[in-house]
Amino acid sequence: MQPITTLLLFVLFAPLVTNDDPPLVTDVDAQPLVAHVTRLSDALQIVGRPLADAERARFDALRVEESDRDVVEGIQRLLDPHVLIHVNINPESRVKVRRGEAPAELMQNGWRSFLVKVVNEAGVTASLEVSSPQAQAVYTPGTNVPDPKVSVSAGDVRDRWADVDLFRKPPLVERLSGLGVEYAILSVYARDVGRREATLAFDVGQGTQDLGFRAETAVLFDARPAVEVEFGVVDHDGEPTTANFVIEDALGRIYPAPSKRLAPDFFFHPQVYRADGDVVRLPPGEFSVTWARGPEYLEGRRTIRVPEDGARHRETFELERWIFPRRHGWYSGDHHVHGGGCAHYESPSAGVRPEDMRVHQLGEDLNVACVLSWGPCWYFQKEFFEGRVSDLSTPDYQMRYDVEVSGFPSQHCGHLCLLRLTEDDYPGTERIEQWPSWDLPILRWGQAQGGVVGFSHSGWGLAVETDELPNLEMPAFDGIGANEFIVDVTHDAVDFISAVDTPYVWELNIWYHTLNCGFRARISGETDFPCIYGERIGLGRSYCRLDDQLDFDGFCEALKDGRSYVGDGRSHLMDFAVNGHPVGVEGSEVRLDEGGPVRISARVAARLAETPDEELRGLDYRQKPYWHVERARVGDSRRVPVEVIVNGQPVARREIDADGSLTDLEIDVELERSSWVALRILPSSHTNPVFVIIGDQPIRASADSARWCLEAVDVCFASKVGRTRPEERPAMSDAYEHARQAYRRILSESD
Repeated sequence: MQPITTLLLFVLFAPLVTNDDPPLVTDVDAQPLVAHVTRLSDALQIVGRPLADAERARFDALRVEESDRDVVEGIQRLLDPHVLIHVNINPESRVKVRRGEAPAELMQNGWRSFLVKVVNEAGVTASLEVSSPQAQAVYTPGTNVPDPKVSVSAGDVRDRWADVDLFRKPPLVERLSGLGVEYAILSVYARDVGRREATLAFDVGQGTQDLGFRAETAVLFDARPAVEVEFGVVDHDGEPTTANFVIEDALGRIYPAPSKRLAPDFFFHPQVYRADGDVVRLPPGEFSVTWARGPEYLEGRRTIRVPEDGARHRETFELERWIFPRRHGWYSGDHHVHGGGCAHYESPSAGVRPEDMRVHQLGEDLNVACVLSWGPCWYFQKEFFEGRVSDLSTPDYQMRYDVEVSGFPSQHCGHLCLLRLTEDDYPGTERIEQWPSWDLPILRWGQAQGGVVGFSHSGWGLAVETDELPNLEMPAFDGIGANEFIVDVTHDAVDFISAVDTPYVWELNIWYHTLNCGFRARISGETDFPCIYGERIGLGRSYCRLDDQLDFDGFCEALKDGRSYVGDGRSHLMDFAVNGHPVGVEGSEVRLDEGGPVRISARVAARLAETPDEELRGLDYRQKPYWHVERARVGDSRRVPVEVIVNGQPVARREIDADGSLTDLEIDVELERSSWVALRILPSSHTNPVFVIIGDQPIRASADSARWCLEAVDVCFASKVGRTRPEERPAMSDAYEHARQAYRRILSESD
């Protein structure tokens, strides 16, 4: 090699290969640096990496040095051994970095904190930012397409082992001060054990990175193994079970780190689900653990200490019920759960698998989980449809894959839940785009194969301004809720309308009006997980009465017959009957020769915290959570009202103590004409109706309801016809005309 070439290469690349320690910064005022390091020392205590006693003593001695230069240089000599990365911001605000002296030691499934030294020649006061390709999420969030492409490979998951974060909480400030030298705290999380490389990049805003990749550096970390913490999970009866757990450290950081979670742990949850004997790997230290198992259980909380010795460690968590509906023959179910779409990831797989959803079902004590394949990830998720109960099911916990018609051409008319199907492809279709563009043909097809069918998230498109129930405001019928329900119910083509996951006034109003006209569609509770509610499955539930042990067909028949009540699981309306005739039995019909008193009976319970939750009960009914027992609290008491509803109107009310105890309720009410009767604790739970037929007369409870329904047909038609295929519009028009004629006849028969 010629000497001139060697010299040129040295000049070009010398800045990249030098290993000299960066010089100490001296042109800095001592007082603000001392103040900064005082806050830094307090922050290091908070993150669990305090300075040693000797280092604190040295810092205290430096604070009284007379020479500013001695103070400034002494502080840097004290702290620089703890620096993982040196960041230099040159006078043009360009950032370049280099490796510091601190050992790159991590802890599997834990956070380890280091110092970052910032030499700020430009006096920048922006926020210092850090990023790393190894800190990217191990998933791609859903984009709600039917057949998403893989955008995170198995290799990507393997490489994305880290998480990085700069501590910005008090006593530190979020932005750089502009001082010539200061320090930040970098925390690094390791998912894996062993030696792993991560590239760390820093900037102070777009365009501030230096050229030639000098704003980033690769660091080879070494992560020690975490402690295997075995969870003992004991049910109220002493049997092993599955529960949900939220594990936090003193800084409120969640374990395992959400950004590194794949199924069955969901990244959009703080909780994880563990069965008895399962393991969570945790670093040594103290953790706050909260555990529960659905709304029928009390929440537990305590602190655990993971030992330093690295040996396998066991912690036992005992669950406590406040109510056990299954013991009384009432089984819980959520008919609207998804394994793909919305908050689920779509890569590295298109949503999650049945075995993952099963863990969540068990951890929320949900007896029936209807996992519905829908538009997003449709072609992958529909592979799990078998036309029968999943092989993962057990006698007390059954799961079945069926269909929600959402993301299909008819969705503008209202999303549909199709349960207990034998075939999940509409006749003559291979792609979603080929399905009908309005609802009635789909509902009829579902019923023809023995399905139980109804509308999802009913309130969307039925918004009104009032909180009166029922009310005569006319909604726009411009959404994806129970919109065409107003037509389909007249064709006896819809078995249920959904509740609990939209504002209760919107979803109950249309149901009340159609009941007042004599139609008998039932109500069913749902969550629409993880779309409307992503917190957990079973936030909206149906409780169905079964005489024998759980059977999915029996559960669906109970939904269809209305042998059920719906709610948030925090209040219960069991064994509702009129004159001893149970709801949902023999058509839910009681026949009387003439009007007079009838006896309403039920076993009711609710549980409120002793202290009101002001945030919850201060919400407008149009804000989530739409159904919650706290909203039913009477004043500052620990009581809730149980109302008897006749033809949509409350006619009697009893307050009960919401302490979790079961109360036998009996109320006599007068009925002068054929009516539907129900119980509610609003907005927490609601029974299906019992239909009291007097003198063989049909229920014609309200001419106003009939007029509302008649007008609603026209409003709905105007809203939906434009997005229905032209070739389907004649049949659609005929179906709507049938509904108009039905409501006109009912109006003529109504008071």
